[in-house]
Amino acid sequence: MQKVFRLIYMMLMCQAFISFSLLAQKKDFVLVEAESFNEKGGWVLDQQFMDQMGSPFLLAHGIGKPVQDASTEVMIPRKGTWHVYARTWNWCSPWKTKEAPGKFKIAVNGVVLDNELGMGTQWDWEYAGSVEIKEKSNIVTLKDLTGFEGRCDAILFTKNKNSAIPNRKDDLSVFRKQLLNIPVKPEDGGHYDLVVVGAGTAGLSAAIKGAREGLKVALINNRPVPGGNNSTEIRVVASGEMNVKPYTALGNVIREIRNVYSKEDQVIEMIQAEKTLSYFPNMHVFAASKEGKQIKSVTAKHIENGKEIEFFSPLFVDCSGDGNLGYLAGAEYRVGREMRQETRETLAPDRPDNIVLGATISWKSKVMPAEVSFPRCEWAIQFNDESCEKVISGSNWWESGFRYDQVNDAEYIRDYLFRAIYGNWAFLKNDSKFKKEYANRELDMMTYIAGKRESRRLVGDVFFVQQDIEKEYVRYDDAVVIGTYSIDQHFPTPKNTFFFPGEEFISTMKHYFNDLGTPRRYLRDDQVPPPYRIPYRCLYSVNVDNLFMAGRNISVSHIALSSTRVQNTTGMMGEVVAAAAILCKKYNCQPREVYIKHLKELLDSLK
Repeated sequence: MQKVFRLIYMMLMCQAFISFSLLAQKKDFVLVEAESFNEKGGWVLDQQFMDQMGSPFLLAHGIGKPVQDASTEVMIPRKGTWHVYARTWNWCSPWKTKEAPGKFKIAVNGVVLDNELGMGTQWDWEYAGSVEIKEKSNIVTLKDLTGFEGRCDAILFTKNKNSAIPNRKDDLSVFRKQLLNIPVKPEDGGHYDLVVVGAGTAGLSAAIKGAREGLKVALINNRPVPGGNNSTEIRVVASGEMNVKPYTALGNVIREIRNVYSKEDQVIEMIQAEKTLSYFPNMHVFAASKEGKQIKSVTAKHIENGKEIEFFSPLFVDCSGDGNLGYLAGAEYRVGREMRQETRETLAPDRPDNIVLGATISWKSKVMPAEVSFPRCEWAIQFNDESCEKVISGSNWWESGFRYDQVNDAEYIRDYLFRAIYGNWAFLKNDSKFKKEYANRELDMMTYIAGKRESRRLVGDVFFVQQDIEKEYVRYDDAVVIGTYSIDQHFPTPKNTFFFPGEEFISTMKHYFNDLGTPRRYLRDDQVPPPYRIPYRCLYSVNVDNLFMAGRNISVSHIALSSTRVQNTTGMMGEVVAAAAILCKKYNCQPREVYIKHLKELLDSLK
């Protein structure tokens, strides 16, 4: 036991020494977070992978054209020679390409430093060069060289070229806080009746309905705009019927939101119109504290300035899509396909595996008045006349990551789609037998936020499966959310598998119909009985007592998810959990007790 205490003591002393050393040398370091730049120019803010690589970053998303410079003012305390580093990497290094596509340089006060950046094999500090500092105020500029997805996390000025700079996630977090004067303890964000994490369709519905019924609600969103997959950042079309008997009120909120989805400022106006709803955009939830089997608080970090805020509530809703809050809180979850022996689903595989529905990037081209060139992109996927896709745009069928972890491998999956789209376009423009048809076309739009379909699914008191969709195998007394979309399984196309086995990026969809032979997405509102209904017990955690979930992360099998995941359906889930949260407050109870003691009142409120 004494050895254990001695080891703990030594670890604490070591940590204290490191902290003291950093503070002692603080005058020799100036850290600039790229995401905090005053003028981002043509660079965009990408926060999708901050749980994996430690931070948001700026992305030079120029679709093949160098983007406008990003710049900011930096205060440097001492004159003299300073050495400059950037945290970045060659995002194509997982594929061992000879060329690094995302190169950029740094300029200080108009002087461009010597070294090209974006060359390393992992996220790490690359040396940009040295600069003579003559004034306290200085202008730092990011200069994109390619337009092909260069990325910069942070810039560090140091007096000592060979300084040991932390790069491991936890060490880097301490380093950032100390150099940027971010308090160790987060700011108190207040107490709420309901905290909603994620402002996609489900989160918006939950937050707005909850606030309209008198709950004090915090809505936390890690992007600057609301809408999730249906936002202008991702552009996935919403599907699913709403306001279907007997719960004709279910869908009112999401229908109202959908009417203004193309104008996100109007969605924000809807949020701001609710006096008891506090909206926190650009805030990413990264930590949760618990007392027993309940979440006590969540802590979120601002994706531009690093500010941390802690939110307290007796009730939480995970509408993050990835099940991030549930994961942080230790909720039971599933990933991949369940085996047929477990679920008795005819569409399930013989053995369980990690295969999931993939992520999507959308893109399109436009016709120009004259010929437009495009580089060959040797670093991208290489095509020929047989393997290429002869298209002028791409939507949900440009899908990848079927065999990868959609959370921890998310940057790899998104970047692989970049390589596929750029490589295909480069071949069509330069080397295909029909290149004349593309001579006057140029890439016009490409999303960089990936549209996800499946990752973690949190387990509730009921685990919804294929039979519940197809034949109403079990009659649930709490069946409430209408599902009208077919079972929609995605697979790589045979052609894509033939040319790119195991690394596919083009999908095909197989819709499984109901007993009438009608795709569920085309059923009319007046058809009775409805195709199927999702039980309320799928919308709260089996082992975290005060955690609701709404969206694609609810308690369903992989097969069932392919129907329940569509956005109008998930929006109704948000409305249901808001109605349940109202009863939780009214009766001072937990989500499970609403089912046990107050189910009729819940269902009546949705009619």
